[in-house]
Amino acid sequence: MPQKPISATLLTAGVIFSMFLWGLSWPSGKALSEYCTAINFSVYRYVLVIAAMLVLLLSLGISLRVQRAGIRSVLISGVLLAGYSYFYFRGIKAGSAGAGGVLVTIMNPLMAYTIGIFLNRRWPTRNETIGLILGVIAGGILLQLWHNANALFDTGNLFFLLSALTWAVMSKFTSRGAMYGSSLGFSLWQYVVTLACLAPFMDVPELKAAFAITDSVFWLNLFFSSVIVTAGATTMYFYTTTRLGAEKASSFIFLVPLAASLSSWLFLGERILPHTAIGGVLGIAAVYIMNKKAVK
Repeated sequence: MPQKPISATLLTAGVIFSMFLWGLSWPSGKALSEYCTAINFSVYRYVLVIAAMLVLLLSLGISLRVQRAGIRSVLISGVLLAGYSYFYFRGIKAGSAGAGGVLVTIMNPLMAYTIGIFLNRRWPTRNETIGLILGVIAGGILLQLWHNANALFDTGNLFFLLSALTWAVMSKFTSRGAMYGSSLGFSLWQYVVTLACLAPFMDVPELKAAFAITDSVFWLNLFFSSVIVTAGATTMYFYTTTRLGAEKASSFIFLVPLAASLSSWLFLGERILPHTAIGGVLGIAAVYIMNKKAVK
């Protein structure tokens, strides 16, 4: 049965809600970091994600088939998603969930635009130039480079920046998903490739120990981060990239910093520091300015 297109209004509402779920995933991931390593967390997540996606696609009668021409994009995006998952969890384990949520989600669309400009071999427009300059300033403020010029290479910050970069590159490939069949089917096979990349490196004794965990915090957060956030919100984002393009879809990410900061304060007691708020606002302004010109 062919996929019915989602109206622009529902698509926008869905991706906005998805971005707030992404924001909540940062304190959720921080809570899970107390229980497992980065690789094992990612393996647990994608096993549940693939199971949820299979149920969803089969129940809706959506084809799982991806055309042969799309296999390369599936493989590359799956490998990049594996890298993102590892960098994300390593960063959140070492750093602040709220600050990481702001840094990654501000740098992500800025990097996506920069990559798009480079690949299209063109000079940035006036608005894009202003946005990129504001974005660089926002990144410097978020990293507090005036206090420590080496902050860029601190463990948590470095992993967060690598997360943003891998996601930005990956979005270029996921935006092509609908060209090769169902965008949801594309996402499912992308998750399978991600799991195949991560599974050989997992800690088997830790995996066995996970089945003995009775703490509801672990299982509820694992379900939320896997089924609700990845299978639901992330798949919705990937679908949006096929309809709107990687650059425009990335612009919705400016909603995530607010949700990440507030939820980290609410659930983890993390303070919202002045430099995080100022850098976040400047980053949002940068993405808005760039996107305003891009979608005309």
